[in-house]
Amino acid sequence: MASKRSDGAESIVPAAAQAPAPVAVKILIAGGFGVGKTTLVGAVSEIRPLQTEELLTDRSAGVDDTGGVERKTTTTVAMDFGRITIRDGLVLYLFGTPGQDRFWFMWDELSYGALGAVVLADTRRLTDCFPAVDYFENRGLPFIVGVNRFDDGYDYTPEEIRDALDLGEKTPVVLCDARDRSSGKDVLTTLMKHILAIHRAQRTSSTPAL
Repeated sequence: MASKRSDGAESIVPAAAQAPAPVAVKILIAGGFGVGKTTLVGAVSEIRPLQTEELLTDRSAGVDDTGGVERKTTTTVAMDFGRITIRDGLVLYLFGTPGQDRFWFMWDELSYGALGAVVLADTRRLTDCFPAVDYFENRGLPFIVGVNRFDDGYDYTPEEIRDALDLGEKTPVVLCDARDRSSGKDVLTTLMKHILAIHRAQRTSSTPAL
C-alpha cells in the first residue's frame, strides 16, 4: 500500500518500507559453571530459548569443578540462545556461553559480532568469573557484572565486588535474580546504557576541537 506525501501525492515507496528497520544487537551472557546463565536467558527470552544442556555424568568427575553447585545435574555444552525486545526497534539476541574450562574454545566464535556482554557472578565462587572478565577486558568488549543472588550466597555490596574483581570504576556492577524476568531485563538495560555511554565518549574524544 502506497503512503501519502505531505503535498497529497502518493509516494511510490510502500508505507511499511519507510518505517525504520529494527536494530538487532548480539549480547553474550558469560560466567563460571553453574552461575545461572541458562536460567537468565530462559527467564528473559520472549521466544522458547534454544538450550544445549546435557546431564552431568561420572565421566566429568575430576574435570568439571562442581564445588558450591553440587546439586547441579546438567551443563551447557554449546550455548544458550534467546531473544528479548528492550523497546520498539531494539531487539537483543542473547548467547549464553558454556562455563567449563574445556568449552572455552567456543568463546571466540560466540563473541564474533557481539556488542557487549554480561558476566554473571556468584558470591560463593567469585573467582569463577575472572576468566570471563579477563576475556572481555583483553578484547575491549564492553561488559557489566551481574551478581546473581543465591539464597545461600554472601551478601556483598557492589562496591565490595568491584574491588574483589579489580574492575574499573566505570564498569557497572548490579545485583540480580537470574530467575526473575524483570530483574534480568534491568541487567540488560544497564548493559545497553553502558554501551551507549562508551560510544558517546568515543565520539566526543574523536571530534576535533574547533
